[in-house]
Amino acid sequence: MPGDKKEMFKLLTQFSTIGFTMAGCVFIGLGFGYYLDTRVFDGKTSPWFTFIFLAFGIIAGFKNLYQMSKRQDL
Repeated sequence: MPGDKKEMFKLLTQFSTIGFTMAGCVFIGLGFGYYLDTRVFDGKTSPWFTFIFLAFGIIAGFKNLYQMSKRQDL
């Protein structure tokens, strides 16, 4: 029984790490693109940098997901 709880918490931390990593990549990409559109270029490029960096964030999230799955053998 104690081994089952330890294994459950190990899996829980691995899967929560995957979720936080995916969400973090998307929000960082979105935030950086929004910052470029509104602060650096004063809205002249809006919403293009937001869309571009959102796509970069999604791609980075899936890349990290792929690397984590290869490393953890999920």
